[in-house]
Parts: sequence; structure tokens; C-alpha cells
Amino acid sequence: MKLLPLAAFLLLVLTALEARPKPAALKCRTGPLDIVFVIDSSRSVRPFEFETMRRFMIDIIGNLDVGPNATRVGVIQYSSQVQNIFSLKTFFTRAEMERAINSIVPLAQGTMTGLAIQYAMNVAFTVQEGARPPHKKIPRIAIIVTDGRPQDRVSEVAAHARNAGIEIYAVGIQRADMNSLRAMASPPLEEHVFLVESFELIQQFGKQFQDKLCGVDMCMEQDHGCQHSCVSTPSSFYCECHPGYQLNVDGKTCSPIDACADGRHGCEHHCISTRGTYSCRCRAGYHLNQDKRSCTMIDYCSFGNHSCQHDCVSIPAGHRCRCRDGFMLQHDGKSCRAIDLCNGVDHGCEFKCVSSEGSFHCVCPEGQQLHADGKTCNKCGAGHVDLVMVIDGSKSVRPQNFELVKQFVNRIVDLLEVSPDGTRVGLVQYSSRVRTEFPLNKYHSAEEIKEAVMKMEYMEKGTMTGLALKHMVEHSFSELEGARPLSHNVPRIGLVFTDGRSQDDISEWAQRAKESGIVMFAVGVGKAVEEELRAIASEPVEQHFSYSADFTTMTNLVENFKLNICPEEGRGETEIRSPCECEALVQFQTNTVAILQSLTERNIL
Repeated sequence: MKLLPLAAFLLLVLTALEARPKPAALKCRTGPLDIVFVIDSSRSVRPFEFETMRRFMIDIIGNLDVGPNATRVGVIQYSSQVQNIFSLKTFFTRAEMERAINSIVPLAQGTMTGLAIQYAMNVAFTVQEGARPPHKKIPRIAIIVTDGRPQDRVSEVAAHARNAGIEIYAVGIQRADMNSLRAMASPPLEEHVFLVESFELIQQFGKQFQDKLCGVDMCMEQDHGCQHSCVSTPSSFYCECHPGYQLNVDGKTCSPIDACADGRHGCEHHCISTRGTYSCRCRAGYHLNQDKRSCTMIDYCSFGNHSCQHDCVSIPAGHRCRCRDGFMLQHDGKSCRAIDLCNGVDHGCEFKCVSSEGSFHCVCPEGQQLHADGKTCNKCGAGHVDLVMVIDGSKSVRPQNFELVKQFVNRIVDLLEVSPDGTRVGLVQYSSRVRTEFPLNKYHSAEEIKEAVMKMEYMEKGTMTGLALKHMVEHSFSELEGARPLSHNVPRIGLVFTDGRSQDDISEWAQRAKESGIVMFAVGVGKAVEEELRAIASEPVEQHFSYSADFTTMTNLVENFKLNICPEEGRGETEIRSPCECEALVQFQTNTVAILQSLTERNIL
């Protein structure tokens, strides 16, 4: 059965063209429709004419039973392009639709009617834009209102739209081309093509249009048997369920939708289905996160009432206490007692095991050195140190001099016994920032180190010596980066090479370096500040820094070094360093001074 008694439609239109406007009739009950107005807003449509087109749409909508389960309405306008005013899913009240129609700004360009029909078919009447699915058999109606000849082809695209199930009404006004209207409209043409002589008459035409949309409400005419809702369609009806329910195979009764059943809920623990939707729930001892899906264990320890002596560990049922390594939890479940690991484990120390809080370490007799295995002892290894060189790479050094600095570094490396158990070397470059070129545990041979030094790239920019010292203390001499434990008695030596005033404070981290047991050497050239060099250097300061444009003052560095670091026998003084450390420092200092003296003639800065 046709949706509109279209044979009478044209008669009503013609009658409306000569009759005065009549008061709007009472709204009739109609089956649901999906209606899209396709409105011509080309430049040929003058402003006052476009206003009558607004009233045409508003009058028709005002007499429709609109709503999500009743008639849905969309509006698009077109000229040289197509603009979506609102889609079938946007509004479900007449007031919202009227506001949107009154806000339309005409495009005022060409007349691409075929493009508009293509858009209606491919976009406006899709389920994504609010059209009901085809299986629901909701009529899809396009009402095209135009005043001119299309500037593109309409026959083929209109045929595609009709084949897709869209019923097309073509309403031409004033200058509209009748052949184009006939090419667009659905058959029979006499029921779908209308030509109105002026824009003034289009409004009267619209007042009659609602009568053609009225039909018999099949839900009222018979016992439909729908459990929830009945939806009337032309000559028939179908049942719908409330949100959260689905229609059973009998087409009438409804069952709750199990939203958890498809497994796409994403709940980490439990999914709870409720009327077509779902919510996530966590197991006991967990709380739901802000994403409403994932769960996090409740941190019972954060409540602050656990009374654990050492560590509190949250568990789903509450919390438990845990002791640090080397301690044992007591019967009260809260307090801890230290374990004497030397008596409780096979420590493997060659000479003596010393227990400390939660750990142990091996020591050697005076005059012997602990091997890298941390257990066995040996005589002093000559010159074995952990050496980190901190090199100034600021822009004042200049590229050609930076190459000489790299040669200086490699000449020092040539005189060292580099190996994992011997001397380890790390290199840091700094300017406005600090970069570890390689840590103490990176390379195990002099050749590897020298190759890495020559590949080092010049940083340029500022001179942040204080930042470099901080990096050296916190990172370069950490066991993570290869420094051997202090218990191994391997000297830690930091050599800072700079050519100018630092742009940040150096005093704090220079002091921390020395307090942490690092023997600091400071070599300054050019515009280096003697006060800063002295702040960096270890005691005795005079023997741990050099400041000269040509390195000539470095010649006296070695003479008094052994007397101050390693007192001579028979002087009755108490040595403050082990013989191993003393030998290593003296050898390193002697080698370094020799290199500095050999570079004097080069005058690298």
C-alpha cells in the first residue's frame, strides 16, 4: 500500500495554490517515517524566498508525530556543495528542529542537485546518521525543493537512490526545470512531481502536505500483542522493546539483554549486566579505577595503622609486615631482628666476614687488597684505580683545541693498566648539560677506551661545572656504572679539566665529592678561575690543582704528593690511607703530570 494517496496529492496542491491559508489541522497519528528535506540554497534563491522555504519545512514538521520511535527528520541544503543542517538522529522535538531551521545560512552558490541526492543516499539515510535499519521497513522519504535547473546530472544518481529504497518527491518552484524534476522523482510521476508557481505559494502547499502523511494507526486498530511497545507502519505494525531488552523470536515478547555475554565489556574482574548495559565490579580487596573497568588493590598500608617496624605490604585481605634483607620477622608479626649473615651463610671470605645491617662484606689484612670477587685477597695492584675524567666541552674550548684535549685523555689512558680487575676509566663531557661518554664498566681495554674517546663529539654551549660534579658524584662513581665498592679499597679519582668560569655554583658538589672519598684533581687553563679550581681540588689543595696557560706550574705537583698522601717511614706519623691506595694514587699522579708537562709546548688553549 502506498504511503501517500498521491493521486489526490496534486489536487490538494493545486487547490492550495488558489485557496487562502487555513488554520492548521489537528495533528494526526502516523506511522514512523524517516524524512530528509533536500533544500536548494543557490544564489538564484533570494533571501525572502528562502524564508518561505523555512516556513514550508517548519509547517510540515509542526504537524508530524516526531520522536525517536515515531517520525525522524533531517535537513540538508545544497548549492555548489552540500551542507548537513541536522541528521535523522540529531533532534527528536519540533522545537529543536525549528531552531535549527531558523539558523540556516544559505550557501548562495551553484545548483548541484545530483551531488545533494548522492549525499542523501550515501550519508543522510544511513543507520549511522539515524535512519532505521531496512528490516524495520520504515519508509525513507526525500523531499527535494529547488527553483532552477541542476548544473550536474541527476538521472543516474536519482535512479540509484530510488533503487536503494528512497522515495523521492521533487517540488519545483517558479523557474524549476520540469524535465529535471521528472528525472528525479519516484514513479508514478504524477504523484511525486509538483511545480509551484512562486515561493509565496510553497507555504500554502506545505500546509496541505501533512494530510498526505496521515494514515491508520494499526496499533490502535487491532490487538497487537506487543509486550512493551507497538510501532505503527503503513498497513501494518511491529513490536519494539524498552531499552535494555531485545525482541524474542516470536516478534512480540522481550528478554533482558545480557551486555556481558559478548565478552567485549573489558572488565578486569567481574561484569554485571543490568537492563541492556553493564557495570564492572572488583573482587574483595580491590577498588574500581576511574576508567570503570580496571581494578587496583586497596593500599591498606596507606591507612597508617599497620605498626610494622620495617615494611608494610598490602594484600587483598588487608596487610602484612615484612623485614628488610638481613632481618627476621618476630612472632608479633610486626617487629624485626637482625640476622648474623656471617654465621648463617657460607660467606666465602678468605680472611674475615663482617656482618652489617641486612648484609655482610669481606675484608682483607692490612696491606692486602680485596679482589673484584669481593672475597679473596691479594697484594696491592700497582696503579689500580677507578678514574673518571670530567672534560669541559664548552664553546670557549674551540673545536681544534678539543681534539688536543682528546689526545691528552688518550695519553693518560696509554699509561694505565686497564682491565676489569685493574684500572677502570669513565669519561664525562659537559657544557650547558652533562653527558656520560662512557661509564667505568663500559670498556675493558685501553684500545677500546681510546677509540671511544676519538669518536666523542664536541658539545659546545655553556660551562655548568657544578652540574657536572653533581653528575659525577651521583652517577659516575656508582656501583651501577662500574665503581668498585669502597670496601675493596680501590681509589676513586676524579680529574676535572676546564678552561673557564663555571656558570653555576660548584662549591656544594665539590665538597660532596671529597666527602664521599673521591680524590679530586682540578686542571684549569686559559680563563679558568683559580678560586673554583681550589674549591674542586682535594687536600692538600696545592698538590691537587694546576692553573696555567701553558701547564708550566704542573712540574711541582709530583714532588710533595707522596709526602702528603703517604708519609715516609720513620716520621712517626699515622698513615690515613692503605698502602694499596697510596701506591695507586702516586702512580696515577706521576703519569698525569708527565703528560701535562709534555703538552706544555702545544699550548692547547
